[in-house]
Amino acid sequence: MKILVINCGSSSVKYHLHDVSPDQVLAKGIVARIGEEGSSLRHQAGATVIEKNVAASSHGEAFEVIRGALLDPKGGVISGVSEISAVGHRVVHGGETFVDSVLITDDVVAKLEKCIPLAPLHNPANLIGIREATRILPDIPHVAVFDTAFHQTLPPKAYLYAVPYELYETHRVRRYGFHGMSYRYVSQRAAGLLGKPLNKVKMIICHLGNGVSMAAIDGGKSVDTSMGLTPLEGLIMGTRSGDVDPGVIFFLHRELGLSVDRIEDILNRESGLLGLSGASNDMRDVIRKAGEGNQRCRLALEAFAYRAKKFVGAYAAALGGLDALVFTAGIGENSPLIRQMICQNLECMGISLDETKNEEAIGVEKLISTPTSRASILVVRTDEERVIVMDTLAVAGLAG
Repeated sequence: MKILVINCGSSSVKYHLHDVSPDQVLAKGIVARIGEEGSSLRHQAGATVIEKNVAASSHGEAFEVIRGALLDPKGGVISGVSEISAVGHRVVHGGETFVDSVLITDDVVAKLEKCIPLAPLHNPANLIGIREATRILPDIPHVAVFDTAFHQTLPPKAYLYAVPYELYETHRVRRYGFHGMSYRYVSQRAAGLLGKPLNKVKMIICHLGNGVSMAAIDGGKSVDTSMGLTPLEGLIMGTRSGDVDPGVIFFLHRELGLSVDRIEDILNRESGLLGLSGASNDMRDVIRKAGEGNQRCRLALEAFAYRAKKFVGAYAAALGGLDALVFTAGIGENSPLIRQMICQNLECMGISLDETKNEEAIGVEKLISTPTSRASILVVRTDEERVIVMDTLAVAGLAG
């Protein structure tokens, strides 16, 4: 049984084709720069990698490119789209309407459209992906899996903002949190690696990628998380600012005459590592340039780690104790330096990093704490696509 996973962005479509039995990824890829000059396809099937420019002036054309890649005699893995049993769609924001994965219907699409104000940069693209995929594959189940659903266990004291309560009642202005699929998978995996029941473990998970967030997980349930109404809140990210004084927005508008749209663009696309370093939004580049003596890059690293360290302390307090500190996603799984900088001076909280084990943990799952550390430190590889596949099977009635 084959399940197609779709992650549709404003200018790209990522895809994975999973064969459920045996459990393996048959193909994965991305159509990038949709609607721009130089649209491209990167398609990988086993050892075969195809990279080429393609015609993708619209998402509809991008999906045709994907279908062609999956059927291609050279790098394709299926003989016809009839081999695909269901499609799982990553949807960023489900608001309070969607607390679990759902079968996509016209009613679901209408409700997703009402969630657009909560995620104007993400949900419209997700909806485009749903429409184009159902156009190409109309006779099979399509399932929406939500980034926000995992955090629906947050208590009101964690998700409410100290703004007039009517804004929550009438417009649902609150913390929602994101990266839920990653947290769900990683929390289960971490408990398994520790040999403990998930419902007995208090953990802090650091999802460190181009998008960055952290979550406090108590017994498998999210009790607090750093991202908020949108993915802009919280930690320093690749191009997002994370937490800033809301007064900065008013200052930029009044003193510099910047429009709200321009300020939103600055905070989402020109800030974070890119804004601080002036060099790159890619942590690998920032680390390299810092090593070459670039002081702004060094400052960006220090600020990134410092912000994360503060959240570790806050979440350990919120949890009332800590069994595990877990690092995941691109930076978390592959950067010993960032993990070392975040863990530095946390011995007072019973968190002690083994420097040798930390250096060895690049792209692999590993326990990297010292034997005397009261809290385990783990590197766990995230697998959001697997969560989408499993939910798609369950919701579409194909499991078992």
